[in-house]
Amino acid sequence: MSGAPQSLRGSIVPLVTPFADGAVDFEAFEASVERVGTAGDGVAITGTSGEPTSLSAAERAELFRRAVAVAAGRFPVVAATGSPNQTDTVALTREAEAAGADAVMVLCPAFVKPSQEGLRRHFVTVAAATELPLVIYNIPGRAGVGVTGATVEAIVAAAPNVVGLKHASNNLDMVTDLLLRLGDDFRLFCGLESYSYPFLAVGGAGLMSAIGNLLPESIAELCALVAADDHAGALRLHRELFRINEAVFFDTNPGPLKAMMADAGLGSDEVRPPLAPLSEETRARVLEVARACPRNARGEVAR
Repeated sequence: MSGAPQSLRGSIVPLVTPFADGAVDFEAFEASVERVGTAGDGVAITGTSGEPTSLSAAERAELFRRAVAVAAGRFPVVAATGSPNQTDTVALTREAEAAGADAVMVLCPAFVKPSQEGLRRHFVTVAAATELPLVIYNIPGRAGVGVTGATVEAIVAAAPNVVGLKHASNNLDMVTDLLLRLGDDFRLFCGLESYSYPFLAVGGAGLMSAIGNLLPESIAELCALVAADDHAGALRLHRELFRINEAVFFDTNPGPLKAMMADAGLGSDEVRPPLAPLSEETRARVLEVARACPRNARGEVAR
């Protein structure tokens, strides 16, 4: 685990990318980095919620630079640098390091569907291109393929700067399997919102929850409660957040999330094509849940 920042735990929020008339709204983005980063334990840039496949490499690199500048060392910035193309992934990873990011997060190559040996070689190659800590992003529902525990173990054996994994899957057994293989210092982050408390309870290091864009204090609180062994309090908070965690997936993320944020006065609900605006029916369902949530975003903003 050498080189891994000890602060890479807790709520690391995968930020949305705000748009205005089709262009990245960098000013709104910087405000979001400040608001969310100071309320939690860090931010992740151009992950799934940030619509990375709709951004150019230059836009992603600029977002890394701006996030690092806003953070100014107060909280970690994790740059998501994954692409289906390995050469592009390496190039963007080097951009993140040059920008001053604290760690990178690399997706299993979407659409390609490499074998486990292909995945092992891919992550070892990308890790060798940087001195930064690297977090594997395992999201089989989007990528079409996922890493196994044995593959992650093999990657870490060959690439010591691979320090963790974001797990966006309902396979909770993999959390325990990886911790038994690699030890409690291996950082596992939950990427499936409704599994947040169960994931932490079995040993996860933190959450990378899209809802942290809306309720950063509440998501950080959930992590803190589990860290303090207050499982009764954590379970209560998990139940308060459960319906809004479900609502994130009423349509493709980040569409529902951006609708909730816009309703709370936290920016535009604009997404880039090929994503489309929510239907009126879906928007109504999403906002009904958000407004009924005991942890109201307007309250967090007001504080």
